[in-house]
Amino acid sequence: MLKVGVLGAGHLGKIHLRLLNESKKYQLVGFYDPDAINAKKVAAEFGYTYFENINTLIEAVDVVDIVTPTLSHFECAKKAIEKGKNVFIEKPITNTLAEAEELLQLEKQHNVLGQVGHVERFNPAFIAVKGQINSPMFIETHRLAEFNPRGTDVPVVLDLMIHDIDAILSLVNSEVKKINASGVSVISNSPDIANARIEFENGCVANLTASRISLKNMRKSRFFQKDAYISVDFLEKKVEVVKMKDAPESPGDFDMILQNAEGVKKQIYFENPEIVTNNAIADELETFADAINNKTVPVVSLSQGTRALKVALQIIASFKD
Repeated sequence: MLKVGVLGAGHLGKIHLRLLNESKKYQLVGFYDPDAINAKKVAAEFGYTYFENINTLIEAVDVVDIVTPTLSHFECAKKAIEKGKNVFIEKPITNTLAEAEELLQLEKQHNVLGQVGHVERFNPAFIAVKGQINSPMFIETHRLAEFNPRGTDVPVVLDLMIHDIDAILSLVNSEVKKINASGVSVISNSPDIANARIEFENGCVANLTASRISLKNMRKSRFFQKDAYISVDFLEKKVEVVKMKDAPESPGDFDMILQNAEGVKKQIYFENPEIVTNNAIADELETFADAINNKTVPVVSLSQGTRALKVALQIIASFKD
């Protein structure tokens, strides 16, 4: 079992602590949180060991799970990596691109592994259909959330939209060509609503919308590709797959047939991929343990997390253009 320590005992940190404590792949050594009052409360309530010194905790483990505010990700990860520890870092990987790129160098220099917590990669709906998403040419995403003061320390792009940025980059095998975006600050000092249009070198276009002041929650992505339309509902964990094929010469009474102006007939049919219920946060932590033990590339490597951050920051920068 890998010895693991958690940095940060806030809302998400407590979830990580519980899952790591239940895991058969990790041994939870303890946690550190700079808020001593909250930390002692968590330790008393759940029985986890509280370390008053961050360095002492890092020294005692094989893996450091960083669930702190984004502004401290780099400092925490650098301390851990320089001690030869593997790191799991909640998204976004860091606050700046320079910080992320330095972590990439440190990861290589100290021969450790890192994974970024882009949890939607482990969403069962996404897992069920990602193998069918091939060369999409138009993508549309909506990630809307009701207002929650937690997370408003960063723009909505880094808080919410980055999930969709990462998922799209994992599916589109092409470099980004151009980005146009707009953002509006409504209640926070940073943008609460954002829309971005990403054009890729291969012609694919992705239109992303994110809001954290919506009246209802929504997390949907739609992928349009040759002969197929695929919809993923990350919130409800549902998928819709609509495909087209050449129509049979003698279609059945219930076959859905379309005919274009040139007389070409296509049959529309639906597929229902099996969705296997899971705990996405538990799965991302467990697969990271597998990557460490098997010396393989993590599902969401620090390099991929850095690429998602780079695009997110390009979107934010384009707000000012």
